Amino acid sequence: MNINDNLEMSTIRALAGKRDLSSVKQGDIIFRKGELRGKLYSLVSGEVQLNWGDDGVETIAPGSSFGIGALVDPEHRRFGTAVALCDSELLEMNRAEFLFALQELPMFSLEMLHDLEQRLQKIKTQVGGR
Repeated sequence: MNINDNLEMSTIRALAGKRDLSSVKQGDIIFRKGELRGKLYSLVSGEVQLNWGDDGVETIAPGSSFGIGALVDPEHRRFGTAVALCDSELLEMNRAEFLFALQELPMFSLEMLHDLEQRLQKIKTQVGGR
């Protein structure tokens, strides 16, 4: 874990504050490919796997957020299926909560962009290695 990981976790924990977190058990499906849902998820603890079908899989670690497309486009359909790899805790945000989080903790947006860039680089490496 590097210093950026620690910063991202502290921001996620600050956002979680006194809010109720969603608990999922190992094997629980958080969302399925093709679903229309308007929530972003930030992983507080545990591990989640995003399955992109023939395009591979991605493992999400604590401090990372996933499912942002649902907040960008109201007609967005999930590209993959998210499954809990172990018992996990998630902070769920709808669009209003997400926009509020960006106002309250501007570092959240920078950390999210950093995290998305790292995830994109890993995916590019996986795809390029085929």
